[in-house]
Amino acid sequence: MCHTCELNAQVDDLPLRERLYINDDWRVAHGWSSLPGWLVVALRRHAEALHELTAGEAASLGPILRAASVALKGAVGCEKTYVILFAEHPRYPHVHLHVVPRMDWFTEDDKSTSVFRFLNAPEQDQVSASDRERLAAEIRQTIHTLLR
Repeated sequence: MCHTCELNAQVDDLPLRERLYINDDWRVAHGWSSLPGWLVVALRRHAEALHELTAGEAASLGPILRAASVALKGAVGCEKTYVILFAEHPRYPHVHLHVVPRMDWFTEDDKSTSVFRFLNAPEQDQVSASDRERLAAEIRQTIHTLLR
């Protein structure tokens, strides 16, 4: 079983940062990175490519991505967001989209696909669990308000 499916199977027991928004199709989590606000939008069932989404899953994804982007602008003050889907890591062969805040302080070395340097940061440089939990609560409130 892929790691995303393992997390989805225990969704009721996950900390807020791993389930800041959930509907029938998607789960939004604050990812592990050194960049505050790095979100992951994961499909709740296993699929490995975007073309495998049902019409309903696809229809509900757009509003979630917009709400996440609005929430990130408010929570971390980003200029815009990057939305990235690869789903090719051996541990994560599961449709999940990274919603990454593009900060105004980014240098050319931080932009575009170079943003993954924040994801690949050593554990001691990552956003702490308590800070991810705090951000998750703030982001959650905005997403829930927008998606009512």
